Amino acid sequence: MKRSKHRGHKEDRNGDEPAILETENLDRQGMFMGGGPDPDTISLASVTAVTTNVSNKRSKPDIKMEPSSGRPVDYQISVTVIEARQLVGLNMDPMVCVEIGEDKKYTSMKESTNCPYYNEYFVFDFHVPPDVMFDKILKISVIHSKNLLRSGTLVGTFKLDVGTIYSQPEHQFYHKWALLSDPDDITAGCKGYVKCDVAVVAKGDTIKTPHKANESDEDDIEGNLLLPEGVPAERQWARYYLKIYRAEGLPRMNTSIMANVKKAFIGENKDLVDPYVQVLFAGQKGKTSIQKSCYEPIWNEQIVFTEMFPPLCRRMKIQIRDSDKVNDVAIGTHFLDLRKISNDGDKGFLPTLGPAWVNMYGSTRTYTLMDEYQELNEGLGEGVSFRARLLISLGVEILDPSSPDITSSTEVQLEGVPNISEVEEFFLFGSFLEATMVDRKIGDKPINFEVTIGYYGNEIDGVVQPKTKGKKGDGDEEETELIHNDSEEELEDDGDLTSVATTPPMKPVITDRNYFHLPYFERKPCIYIKSWWQDQRRRLYNANIIDNTADKLEDGLNDVQEIIKTEKTYPERRLRGVLEELSQGCRSFLSLANKDQNQSGRTKLDRERLKLCLAEVESIGQQAKAMRSQVKKSTVRDKIKLAQNFLTKLRFLAVEPQHSVPDVFIWMISNGKRIAYARVPSKDILFSSTDEERGKDCGKVKTIFLRVSFGPAGWTVQSKIEIYLWLGLNKQRKDYLSGLPNGFEENRLSKGPGLPMSPPISLTYMMKQIFQLRVHMYQARSLFAADSTGLSDPFARSFVSLQVLAETLCPTWDQLLVFENVELFGEASELRDDPPIIVIEIYDQDTVGKADFMGRTFAKPIVKMADEHYGPPRFPPQLEYYQIYRGNCTAGEMLAAFELLQIGPNGKADLPPIDGPTDMDRGPILPVPLGIRPVLSKYRIEVLFWGLRDLKRVNLAQVDRPRVDIECAGKGVQSALIPNYKKNPNFSTLVKWFEVDLPENELLHPPLNIRVVDCRAFGRYTLVGSNAVTSLRKFIYRGANKQANNYSTTGINYSHIDDDKDGKGKKKKRKKGDEMEEEELDESMLDWWSKYFASIETLTEVQNSFLVVHDDTGGSVILKKRIKFKSIYIFVCSVFSNKVYAKELESEFDNFEDWLHSFNLFRGKGGDDDDQNVTDEDRVVGKFKVRKKEYTLDVIYLHETVSDSMEYMSFDSNMGMFQNIPHNDPINILVRIYVIRATDLHPADINGKADPYIAIRLGKTEIKDKENYISKQLNPLFGKSFDVEVTFPMDSTLTVSIYDWDLVGTDDLIGETKLDLENRFYSKHRATCGVACNYAIHGYNVWRDPMKPTHILAKLCKDGKLDGPHYGPGGRVKVENRKQTDEHLALTVLNHWAEIPRVGCKLVPEHVETRPLLHPDKPGIEQGRIEMWVDMFPKDMTAPGPALDISPRKPKKFELRVIVWNTDEVVLEDDDIFTGEKSSDIFVRGWLKGQQEDKQDTDVHYHSITGEGNFNWRFVYPFDYLMAEEKIVISKKESMFAWDETEYKIPARLNLQVWDADHFSADDFLGAIELDLNRFPRGAKTAKQCTIEMVTNEAEMPMVSIFKQKRIKGWWPFVGKVEAELHLLTGEEAEKSPAGEGRNEPEPLEKPNRPDTSLLWFLTPFKAIKHLVCTQYKWLAIKIVTALLLLAMLALFLYSMPGYMVKKMLGA
Repeated sequence: MKRSKHRGHKEDRNGDEPAILETENLDRQGMFMGGGPDPDTISLASVTAVTTNVSNKRSKPDIKMEPSSGRPVDYQISVTVIEARQLVGLNMDPMVCVEIGEDKKYTSMKESTNCPYYNEYFVFDFHVPPDVMFDKILKISVIHSKNLLRSGTLVGTFKLDVGTIYSQPEHQFYHKWALLSDPDDITAGCKGYVKCDVAVVAKGDTIKTPHKANESDEDDIEGNLLLPEGVPAERQWARYYLKIYRAEGLPRMNTSIMANVKKAFIGENKDLVDPYVQVLFAGQKGKTSIQKSCYEPIWNEQIVFTEMFPPLCRRMKIQIRDSDKVNDVAIGTHFLDLRKISNDGDKGFLPTLGPAWVNMYGSTRTYTLMDEYQELNEGLGEGVSFRARLLISLGVEILDPSSPDITSSTEVQLEGVPNISEVEEFFLFGSFLEATMVDRKIGDKPINFEVTIGYYGNEIDGVVQPKTKGKKGDGDEEETELIHNDSEEELEDDGDLTSVATTPPMKPVITDRNYFHLPYFERKPCIYIKSWWQDQRRRLYNANIIDNTADKLEDGLNDVQEIIKTEKTYPERRLRGVLEELSQGCRSFLSLANKDQNQSGRTKLDRERLKLCLAEVESIGQQAKAMRSQVKKSTVRDKIKLAQNFLTKLRFLAVEPQHSVPDVFIWMISNGKRIAYARVPSKDILFSSTDEERGKDCGKVKTIFLRVSFGPAGWTVQSKIEIYLWLGLNKQRKDYLSGLPNGFEENRLSKGPGLPMSPPISLTYMMKQIFQLRVHMYQARSLFAADSTGLSDPFARSFVSLQVLAETLCPTWDQLLVFENVELFGEASELRDDPPIIVIEIYDQDTVGKADFMGRTFAKPIVKMADEHYGPPRFPPQLEYYQIYRGNCTAGEMLAAFELLQIGPNGKADLPPIDGPTDMDRGPILPVPLGIRPVLSKYRIEVLFWGLRDLKRVNLAQVDRPRVDIECAGKGVQSALIPNYKKNPNFSTLVKWFEVDLPENELLHPPLNIRVVDCRAFGRYTLVGSNAVTSLRKFIYRGANKQANNYSTTGINYSHIDDDKDGKGKKKKRKKGDEMEEEELDESMLDWWSKYFASIETLTEVQNSFLVVHDDTGGSVILKKRIKFKSIYIFVCSVFSNKVYAKELESEFDNFEDWLHSFNLFRGKGGDDDDQNVTDEDRVVGKFKVRKKEYTLDVIYLHETVSDSMEYMSFDSNMGMFQNIPHNDPINILVRIYVIRATDLHPADINGKADPYIAIRLGKTEIKDKENYISKQLNPLFGKSFDVEVTFPMDSTLTVSIYDWDLVGTDDLIGETKLDLENRFYSKHRATCGVACNYAIHGYNVWRDPMKPTHILAKLCKDGKLDGPHYGPGGRVKVENRKQTDEHLALTVLNHWAEIPRVGCKLVPEHVETRPLLHPDKPGIEQGRIEMWVDMFPKDMTAPGPALDISPRKPKKFELRVIVWNTDEVVLEDDDIFTGEKSSDIFVRGWLKGQQEDKQDTDVHYHSITGEGNFNWRFVYPFDYLMAEEKIVISKKESMFAWDETEYKIPARLNLQVWDADHFSADDFLGAIELDLNRFPRGAKTAKQCTIEMVTNEAEMPMVSIFKQKRIKGWWPFVGKVEAELHLLTGEEAEKSPAGEGRNEPEPLEKPNRPDTSLLWFLTPFKAIKHLVCTQYKWLAIKIVTALLLLAMLALFLYSMPGYMVKKMLGA
């Protein structure tokens, strides 16, 4: 897979991911996991610092190290199969199979239905790298009548890959219909639909459940298909033809020992590899034949896949494998991303590719028996060396289903090989300018570097190199020879050297105690390689133009964001410049991309992609131009987002799917062993005479970090090299040295006279300059915790040691490092514009052992030549923040400045003096000089110490006497000691303060460190945990604005609220009036659940936001549109509703940290990438609650503040800025926890269900509600409340867990959620008990708080020092005969409290919060959700009333009576034995969905010839029904072994089927209809009016609900028509007026008047004979009878004739 180094794994998959700051180069995993830093929080100065003065000689270094390979991550895929519809087949017993990879799960089987309802939830857990996960295929198939003995028949399947689901918004498809098709029978079309939810969760993702739209929307199947955006609903079948021609450059796959043995025995020397190609696509697999013993196999075969188009599987995996007796191994893998080789736009094209070569990368080419990097060959991670190249082409043909010759996957021979473009000779030149930072472990052996491109230059394994003399013919095999590059001087015909691919070995020299360097001082070694590739440079040139434009755009956007972040002026000007640059770049692409069009070897994809790129780039250019004029200060942020979209699009276009020249690998070899590598994409160093087309690193000096190929030490650098690379055609070779720093001489290999010049093998520099480097290290912040205590002792090393600061994560070094006599080679002027890059590393010093690496950053110094003046604008340099990276994770930032001063002829006398505050006690350490260090001013930091919570044990001992130390910029304060943590974890003295000097620029503020220590006996201290507050900005107190104070003199009039109330009252009246006509609303029927469901409705509507006008009270004004079909809730909605939050309450009210901040205390080493198990949650050892302010000690300022405060506060000087703080003594509280329900729980039992119950833990109280578990439910409705009495602050964390009940063994935890009650209790948002939106003294909406609204308002006014409240006479309004009291008015004010100036804030309304359930073993992955709320009542106030009754509604008993009167036009199924006449013996069967056991049949109407049947038969179905959820409730045992009954909720649907009765064979199924009792078409009045349209065209038919109409009679269509009467009675009504089943008493129905043809069946034979004789064969019968008579007469005549004759003769 080709990846450019700069972009990490980005292009593998995320063509359409959001743009991310490139310099942050977030690796794929970070992006998918939602990890990685948020672009806004990153200080980009490091980036700007490096980019500002990058000149033409050096290229920008990669700030980040790439991740080695995809690490396994936790994924959870949840699939809910809701129902299936329109399954093709008669009277089937369907079940659904969900399959991901190897895992299969089945739903239960539903009997005799084509539209089964399942509602079953499945969860699959995986722990694999993202790449593997996203290539897995999710397959949903429906199987008909599967049982233990037979596997069932497949109805249809649906496939898509997991990556497609993950790229959806919210990573999920919700309530979508998957269209089933049968891959073996493509002419058949749709086989049915399955409605399902599919979600993929990785660690840290939250899945939001979209609230359901109303049912009718979801029944629109065509509009809700399970397809990603932009895929057409009608997908067609297509054939994918993958042609595989040949491969070359395969590595050896057998050891040479084996080869020698073979040679000895058989006497032949064969190539030791038996390759074949295997292709995987959309769950199908195809292979070519095996070419025995062949390094250059030629297949010329094609593999054909038949799959829908567009496919929902994005990648095709092509793998060359080596066939082996034991097990086949992969040689190399390539993924074809179909989105990159097709375009779905209007002028788009089908996927097409080639014929083109693809390069495969993987593990090193040396063969070992156990290849530790084998998975690199399987396509995981970044390959570390070239493996092979394969010539393939791909074409797609859309099938016409009517054509006959459709077959499935096959293999066909091909003729001939296409002509691929000419082979050209390429020339690669490289020069190593320096190699430093060589790891000391390998520093004692000689080291050399090897550069390879494809299979050229690779010397360790002798390689077959295709050599071309002259041009290639059409597919002729080139002659090959085995070259063992023993001597480097391999002369070619023209006498030129083919290649010098390695530098001579050298012993490293010690730099310092950690690193070595190679002594490349004056003499820099060079390498060069000749190689032959097809000349497809145009592809790379176009990619380079787009990439260069994108790079510029990205740097520009980073600048703009940096300007916004550091609050500099005019970001919009810079953005206009960026957009101008972008449109110019687009113009240059349009002019250049179309050059040399006649080039041979252009494939169809080249032409189509060119068209696509031209069109896209042109439109981007035009948009950028248009946007430029619209950039204003206010719109900068939105425009940046749009520009980020351009960037993503450009990056996507720049990726070239058809490779040409392979990437270049640089290997460091120590003593013949490969140690570390770097990979350079060939397009980045490709030469072109046009600047825009040239690769960004071509002919420039690039800093490259070599790293270990694989494994845990992914972030450690093995060596840093400065290398110059140039790649181009041999004929363009003349100026390949032009980019090198000037002032060198070339050294060539001596040759005989008359031979041409060869490239140099080393360069010697004659000039060198001497500099002094000054590094001003000021401070670093939020570093990586490297000690077990959770702190670090950081020191920085710029290749020299620096003072060590003891334990802290935010050191302030404030010192200047001076490096004398730094020698640099090259011309002075060039070095000024283009200084080398400085690497700064931060280490953690340990008293024993070596220092731990904590991160590194890069910087470019500002250079002053000897003849320049030291002064503005360039000097002294500014301090800037540099981002520190550890591997590919950020690990803090560092504030520093760097300058490089040339030492002139007079020596150091010319250098600017180092003037700093002389600090004698710091010895030889120099502080940062005055001009550079920030300007400081005095601040006072006040801290309110509140308490410590949840401290874990330290070294197995409990924390008993903790103390908190707070430190900032070297000063600090200690809290009082907590004498006994168990008894009272709060501090006795609350407020302390200290003064400190901080920089005036708030961006440079050092962090504030919080550390908690435990004081043990004998004066020992143990560190419990620590936290660093990186940004103090939000704690800075800014004095009150003078103008804002005027309001305190005038009162605030609430009359606007009164008017509002008035208006609302009127509205209510009118609304109620409308309602009367429809239905009288009985308030006694309403309960808490009515309110809850009304709120959910409101929530749904707000989310759909087209039906509801919301006002602030949480009640809602509902538009007329809604009244028609939700009349029962209208009144409830318009008056009362709770706010249902779809997430935790904390997220709405920023964690209730309005006056108390909780800081998590961390301890232990930070989790490293390779050690994924240590998450930050595991390092948390407790919480510290505190509040801080800081303000400048500016006397006047403070004085003003105080005088202002005096006006409206009684100012207590001990408390500083913290006035009217509640006391923090222990306080007793009654906590009342209401748990409503849980949703989408993770299954805990084998059967895919769980038996959940609630467990609550608060302080020492633990409640397990084990006996009330809910059997086999993943969406249990609990409806319970629990009261717990606790004492704050000891018990402040409430844990609500859901456990799974097990008959044997311990119960398993499904998930738990934790609430910090203390923050809620003390919050100004008043989260103790939600403020309802209406005041009622009794009923379901009773006021729960012991304080009445008037008391609450009075208390709020007193706390906020407001005068009031005064209730004027205007507020008393009569509404609906209920007197409006002060309470109502006070409540209205409370609901609008956020509008009060200065003290107002939003009060927590009466609410239900939805909290995610988490499991400690699967951190960050939601295991379900719980809906709940918590009330808290202090015990020292009046006791609250009894808890609300929220127990689940009991389903109501109903009885449905269905009278089947008649049928008509039923299909005639039987043929008469004698007559062949069509007839049917009709009967009707009916049942309510889910109650198949209670099937009821009518009697049989025999021998209906017209399809008419008369029955007068009554079915009686009693059922339990929940009105609010519109579901029938059924409780039954799942199987005979089940322990208890399981409750199912099923939509109310009546099934009626018509059958033909047979005596000896099974009955024949004729047709069916399913009526949804809540909305089904009104029956037709007569059989004539009844048409099939009634069911197929539901949208236009009038719909009715049996629950409203109670009684309906009419004709409905199935295969024929049925006349039925539906009658719904409640349980009580049914008891009062019972009716018998069939035609039985009571209330018997009369017998049907059936025509006599339908007499009983045993009379039928006679009737048949009569019918035969009398009607059909009348004449025939007469003829036969006459003939018989004649025959009888003849027979009698013959019989009696002899006797008569004898008589006559004898005369008897």
